[in-house]
Amino acid sequence: MKVFTQSVNFNADSTLIKFVEKKVESLEKFHDKIVDAEVFLKVQNTSDKENKITEIKINIPGSELIVKRETKTFEEGVNAAVDNLKRQLKRAKEKHRDSLIS
Repeated sequence: MKVFTQSVNFNADSTLIKFVEKKVESLEKFHDKIVDAEVFLKVQNTSDKENKITEIKINIPGSELIVKRETKTFEEGVNAAVDNLKRQLKRAKEKHRDSLIS
């Protein structure tokens, strides 16, 4: 699976990029037909502590799953988004399996 990572309003260091790719690639265990993933890491210029926005878009045949999280750190945001995507991918796979059976 290809993982495209874009950082907006800042330059992401290689450790953060590697962390994101590793986490997102772990989603392949839950759905074997993932086409690619797009990750957007944005920093909002606000006084809020939770000014890091993590958005992950997963493309699977016939659908795309999008999760957006606003957190204090990108690692936190990526973890939360990936957990949510795991559930969505499991659901999508079950729906696909059910449509094949009926």
